[in-house]
Amino acid sequence: MQSRNKTQPPYFIQTFIFMLATLLTFPVYAVKVTLDPANWGLAQGKSCISCHQKSSAGLTHQWQQSAHAQAKVNCFDCHQADAGDADAFEHEGEVIATIVSPKDCGRCHQTETQEATASTHNKALLHLEQKFPKLAQKNDGQGLKQAGCTDCHGTRVTVKADGTIAPDSWPNTGIGRINPDGSIGSCSACHGRHSFSKAQARDPQACAWCHSGSESPDTESYASSKHGMLYQSHRADMNLDSEQWVTGKDYAAAPTCVTCHMSAAPGIKSSHDVGMRSAWELSTPISEKQSLVIFADGDRREVAESEPAPKRGAALAKVDGSMAKVKAVASPKRRRQIMSKVCIECHSKGFTQGFMRNFDNFVKHYNEKYAKPAAAIMQDLYAQGKLTPEKLDEPLEQHYWQLWHDDGIRARHGAAMASPTQAWTEGMHRVAKRFNGDWTTQLKALVGEQEALRLLQKYTGETDAAKDAIEDAIGAETAENTQNTGK
Repeated sequence: MQSRNKTQPPYFIQTFIFMLATLLTFPVYAVKVTLDPANWGLAQGKSCISCHQKSSAGLTHQWQQSAHAQAKVNCFDCHQADAGDADAFEHEGEVIATIVSPKDCGRCHQTETQEATASTHNKALLHLEQKFPKLAQKNDGQGLKQAGCTDCHGTRVTVKADGTIAPDSWPNTGIGRINPDGSIGSCSACHGRHSFSKAQARDPQACAWCHSGSESPDTESYASSKHGMLYQSHRADMNLDSEQWVTGKDYAAAPTCVTCHMSAAPGIKSSHDVGMRSAWELSTPISEKQSLVIFADGDRREVAESEPAPKRGAALAKVDGSMAKVKAVASPKRRRQIMSKVCIECHSKGFTQGFMRNFDNFVKHYNEKYAKPAAAIMQDLYAQGKLTPEKLDEPLEQHYWQLWHDDGIRARHGAAMASPTQAWTEGMHRVAKRFNGDWTTQLKALVGEQEALRLLQKYTGETDAAKDAIEDAIGAETAENTQNTGK
């Protein structure tokens, strides 16, 4: 195998393999590695195995059971480095790097690397830094930051002068990790090293590592849905180790996260762009449908419906702020069509259309009833100087965060994944209680009762009497719950 110098042409064939026009034509399955096997199996790897069988027996065993080992891909094939690489260091007479980055994986897995690099997953750290810069840059509580935020979103891995990785940025397998070689992402976030198992990545538990809790309550939503129940009952029938894993062909017992968001179905190609099929943004204060812009260099970004519609050939800012030419645009309607084609492998067209319609109505209800009025009132208060520009430093802001983030995200994700418990009991019911209870109470404490009711009536259209009736109902329910808890 050649060295991992990223400027040499064998490592990447720079072709645009994800053309929008082919999304709904015919199934394209996992791309086979086309490099000649002579490119791997380097002799230096034999000494790696001999040593690590003693010093890291578990690690070696994982590799021995892997598809890599069966193909005779060894440690040195993946970990080799050039002396000029930022993270290169000498180990037992060989120049290696600790991190196997997407650029390294891309020597063999070109298509998967290109798709993943352009996906929303790989922008996880950039999104964190842009949406919550203070949180992303916060230096105190470094251990908490490493164990929490960056273990999912990724971190900027830095290298010390001797080529070893700085401990405050490592270990980390966050999906949006920025690596010393300039690449973004971590294949091992889903395909755990050193087995790099397809079956592991297809199991919902691989996604549960990050997609759970208030930030992304997908694990809870999936587990309490019929889909999740079917998976638990029929896991043995899922054929997770299948080479292609096409729904309706290789398995039909239940869908997983990968089924809906990534894998192949008749008429749909598989893709490591996990966000391609999502028509709604469900993790912002107000949900909007969104188009997926595909740039000429293969990168992508979401554009909400409230923004100017992007046009092919025009220049548009990417997530990192740089400008690029728009090559194609996948509209919300197009994205919904792709997702629906997955659904109809197990459901009728009418069933699928009915579910999508109900889901859209649920999100619109959340927007109009709670999200838009709350956001408008918050903006009004900022404009009046009633709230400081600093985020989350006042009780009203904290309850607003809980309203749209903790409760609102759970409600919307629950509806998207057909979990009535998460959509209602743990979701919209809590949104209503928060809006009419704690958040309104804090609003009154901040601006006074009369001004609070004026703002509520202005932005919700509800009368004072209707508002009071809602508050009385919430208060009565809270008192009853408190009394029952006391018993």
